Amino acid sequence: MLLSQIEQYWTGRAEGYSEVNRHELATGQDQVWFREIQKHLPKEKKLKILDVGTGPGFFAILLAGQGYDVTAVDYTEAMLHQAKQNAGALAARIRFQQMDAQNLEFPDGTFDVVISRNLTWNLENPEKAYAEWMRVLKEGGKLLNFDANWYHHLFDEEKRRRYEEDREKVEELRMEDHYTCTDIDAMEEIARQVPMSRTMRPAWDMQVLKAYAGDQLQADEQVWKRVWDRTEQVNYASTPMFLISAVKRRAAKGQMAISA
Repeated sequence: MLLSQIEQYWTGRAEGYSEVNRHELATGQDQVWFREIQKHLPKEKKLKILDVGTGPGFFAILLAGQGYDVTAVDYTEAMLHQAKQNAGALAARIRFQQMDAQNLEFPDGTFDVVISRNLTWNLENPEKAYAEWMRVLKEGGKLLNFDANWYHHLFDEEKRRRYEEDREKVEELRMEDHYTCTDIDAMEEIARQVPMSRTMRPAWDMQVLKAYAGDQLQADEQVWKRVWDRTEQVNYASTPMFLISAVKRRAAKGQMAISA
């Protein structure tokens, strides 16, 4: 089962990925990210925010520290363990739950904001995940999804050439290679099986989310320039991160909002 294979991989990556999040939290990169996220949040502090695929807890910790009501879910128990450790005293203010991002267990219209980073590409059924995320949003609520065309180089020769150039540049600058320091064979095996590795984004995301957001939908393909540090920009030059922001449209009087 692919989902079990994905869980097994990320269980093995939990400690290493957690080190990346701790570095972000310790070096001020968290505030760079918060300034970007804050642009898209309603002004009130009482927002209920769902962090989907929290991993080692970076977004959950960041947002709880700013006073928001945060729920964080991940399918991998080891990631949630790391997230709770990283949260420290803030852990008591965050609801951590083990849950499949494609089958959320929350009632319709629970959250004001749903946020995610580097998750959609790694799912068996990302279209279903989007339906679930929009379902648990309140009408007028906002989805913020940061992602990239991860591993598209496995299916595109030009992307592969640029990916290899990234590896050469990283070596030339004597930086840590964020790809080769992981179990790259295991990740590529998974990447070949999930649908988003073959799909050009964010065009696909925009098409899927239009049914839920109408014209209140944007793709920011320059966000990586503002949130990535120098090492990330060199490592992932051929795979720039984008941001999808979507507002769940309100149902017309006498009609129900679209729900999964």
